Amino acid sequence: MKLRITNDKGRTANARRAGVASNNSSFTRAFTLIELILVLALLGIITSMVAPAMSNFVRGRALDAEARRLFSLIHAGQSRAVGEGMPQMLWVDEKKSAYGLEAETSGQNGDAKAERLTLDETLQIAVVNTGATTPPQFHNLPAIRFTPDGNIDETSPQKLRLTDYAGISRWLVQSRNKLGYEVSDTDK
Repeated sequence: MKLRITNDKGRTANARRAGVASNNSSFTRAFTLIELILVLALLGIITSMVAPAMSNFVRGRALDAEARRLFSLIHAGQSRAVGEGMPQMLWVDEKKSAYGLEAETSGQNGDAKAERLTLDETLQIAVVNTGATTPPQFHNLPAIRFTPDGNIDETSPQKLRLTDYAGISRWLVQSRNKLGYEVSDTDK
């Protein structure tokens, strides 16, 4: 027969010497302050290495999202021109970093379906016209004119350029058949 010596807290003498509980079912252990500081330091180093890559990713996403939004508005202008049977104007305000879609001629109350979109503060928009004619004007701003059959007026700008603060650009370039625009990384 073995004799167990226990203290008032229910731990055996051997367990007390080993520093463990007498039930032996689980051992409790905590992190030391030095271990926690080392983990936090490693997290700080990893974060500082990943942050620049993440900022490039976010910047590129804003530029791509704006190009898709402008591309969608071009399609909406073509659809609206066909649907309503009247010319639509997609105007570009380079100074105010804005663009929008509005009927070329509107009634007394204006165009109820007009849209005005503002660029993110890190982006700029520019109209690039490589043709011999000047682009159509709408409220003294360069514009893309969509005819009632959905085509793009032949005097409309050939290219629109979106640029971010780092100088990276996305281009909306008139397609070869001149029926729409395409998004590109280069000005072709």
